[in-house]
Amino acid sequence: MTLKQKFISEFLGTAFLLMIVVGSGIMGENLSQGNAAIALLANSIATGAGLFVLIQCLGPISGAHMNPMVSLVEVLWGRLKKQELLTYWVAQLSGSVIGVFIAHIMFNRPLIELSTKHREDFNIIFAESIATFGLISIVGLAGQKKMQHVPAAIALYITSAYWFTSSTSFANPAVTLARTLTNTFSGIAYNGLAKFVFAQTLGALMAYFLLRKPLK
Repeated sequence: MTLKQKFISEFLGTAFLLMIVVGSGIMGENLSQGNAAIALLANSIATGAGLFVLIQCLGPISGAHMNPMVSLVEVLWGRLKKQELLTYWVAQLSGSVIGVFIAHIMFNRPLIELSTKHREDFNIIFAESIATFGLISIVGLAGQKKMQHVPAAIALYITSAYWFTSSTSFANPAVTLARTLTNTFSGIAYNGLAKFVFAQTLGALMAYFLLRKPLK
């Protein structure tokens, strides 16, 4: 695949991922009548299902990273060329923001909002490092024997991580950045962005160092 095709794949994949996350969060919140558990259930199921489809369809084109941490670790593992990393990051970051804007248009909300949902407590930041550690570990291990199981493994992990982590498992800097721009169920206040990205980076690097030898 050409670098242009990979860029388009990562851009569209990340845009649709954010449409799914934010859109299902809005829909779940609208229909749950204040029941946060029902809203989270809707949000997690939609995200897991959407991830499976996106990875299944886009994986053969770009690897369907849709996550700057995944792309970084893939470079460290030697499975992505270093000169492609910036292209992947630009596609993912721009796609994530566009995805939020499209979700807002679909639900008749202002194009840009700043989230007021604070997620800064230590336990939440710690949970983000664990969530990202788990995600990167699955990316590294799930396809060792049967690649066809990778989409389901990642999608099911994220679905479960919505529930077993107090942060609801963002595990993705592009997703985190974009979610500062939506004052809805899935949003995160801007002042928590740096802490989340730090935790995600830490979790990703921990997984890389743990799995470095088995992958070489």
